[in-house]
Amino acid sequence: MLVLATAPAENAAAHGDPAANVLDGASVFYPYGPPVSTALAKALNQETARAARANFTIKVAVIAAPTDLGPVPSLFGRPQRYAAFLEQELTEAGPAPPLLVVMANGYGMKGLPPISLSKPAGTHSDDLVRAAIDAVQRLAAAAGHPIAHVSGSGRRGSSALPVIGLVLAAVAAAGAVLAVRSRRRVSR
Repeated sequence: MLVLATAPAENAAAHGDPAANVLDGASVFYPYGPPVSTALAKALNQETARAARANFTIKVAVIAAPTDLGPVPSLFGRPQRYAAFLEQELTEAGPAPPLLVVMANGYGMKGLPPISLSKPAGTHSDDLVRAAIDAVQRLAAAAGHPIAHVSGSGRRGSSALPVIGLVLAAVAAAGAVLAVRSRRRVSR
C-alpha cells in the first residue's frame, strides 16, 4: 500500500526535463545561468500571478542555454518545437495550461492566441525575462483577460514622466515661493 501511495509523487517529478519538473508546481521556470536579477524574477512572478487572477493561467519557461533543456538540448534555438515537447511533459498529469517558451531567437506557444511578439532584445537571462513579462501582458490582453503591466523594476506603470513632472512642478513652486520672499525682504 505504501508503494502505491508514493508512486504518483515519484512519477510527477520524473519528467527528466528541468522546466517540466519546475512547472508542475510553479508558474515560471528560470534559466540556470546567468542568474536572473531578483527584481525581474519578482516582476515576472507578479505578472503571471496577475494573469491568473484575471482568469488567464499561464506557464512560462525562460530558456537561456542548452543546459536548461535537460535531456533535449537539441531543441535549443527551436522554441516552438520545445513548447510542443514541454506541453507533452506537462499533460501527463492532466490538461496543461497555456504555455509560453522564451528563447533569445523567439517564442514557442501552446494554447495561446496567435499574436506577433518582438524578438527578445538580447540573449542574457534578464533580456529574456523582460521579453516574457511583456509577452504575458500582451497574450493576456489578446485572450480577453487584460492585466496591468509591471515594469522591469517590479513597479506598476511604464513611464516615469508623471513622477518627473510632479518633481519639477514642486521645485518650480518652491522656487517661486523663495523668489517672492526674497523680493519682500529687499523691499522692506
